[in-house]
Amino acid sequence: MRPSLNLKAALLSLLLLAVLLGIWQVATMTTAPAAAQPTLTPEQIEYQKMLGKNPEPGGQAKASGFPTPADMGATAWRQLSNPFYDNGPNDKGIAIQLAWSLGRVGLGFLLACLVAVPLGFVIGMSPLLHKAFDPFIQVLKPISPLAWMPLALYTIKDSSTSGIFVIFICSVWPMLLNTAFGVASVKREWLAVASTLEVKPLRRAFRVILPAAAPTILTGMRISMGIAWLVIVAAEMLVGGTGIGYFVWNEWNNLSLTNVIFAILLIGVVGMLLDLAFAGLQRKVTYVE
Repeated sequence: MRPSLNLKAALLSLLLLAVLLGIWQVATMTTAPAAAQPTLTPEQIEYQKMLGKNPEPGGQAKASGFPTPADMGATAWRQLSNPFYDNGPNDKGIAIQLAWSLGRVGLGFLLACLVAVPLGFVIGMSPLLHKAFDPFIQVLKPISPLAWMPLALYTIKDSSTSGIFVIFICSVWPMLLNTAFGVASVKREWLAVASTLEVKPLRRAFRVILPAAAPTILTGMRISMGIAWLVIVAAEMLVGGTGIGYFVWNEWNNLSLTNVIFAILLIGVVGMLLDLAFAGLQRKVTYVE
């Protein structure tokens, strides 16, 4: 039953994609005869082409400067055929830009794990600590991660490290809250059995509490990774340097709309793959009672 359902869902997704591409093609290929225009300099001709217009005499001008699916296909092929080139600070391949972004996300996320999971264990096992920490968590949790960026830049004085700090601060809270909730939700009967068998606290934490709370902890990690990937793109737009967010902003400044759209689609694909990876881990630690 499930393979059949998955096949139907895949076919429906392909059909929807074909419809969207068809609408896109029709919307961007509507043409009208170009009006008479004065002689343009080579620089003006290049600028008109960047805007998706045909400045040649007697040419056909698109109704919109928005690129067609064929334009996007050509851009995707150009970017993916040589993704590791490095022609200087503002001209790097898409793979290099992605690697910088993923590196920042990975490091910030790892630091958040090292803080949030142990602290969440302690808070979840102690009602007193839960009540003591809760006001601080509730005040800090709603703050936008990007609001920390000016403070990070002032204190750290390094844009790349500041980006890692922002990823850390946005990843901590979902993991911390889900870990504390998962630990506090472990069945009392299991803990009572462990106490009856005189299981030592450390062994109880790793053999009883951790397996029981693992699905909830992975849920927190999955949420944190999604937020981190959102935030790093915005952070890189602010601080510049390298990364997929800076790539989007730099290509917009270059008036290359096809590269901007390609980067946006790539951000979505990478985010989906990261989410699928954590979903797979979550399924592996989920148990049936």
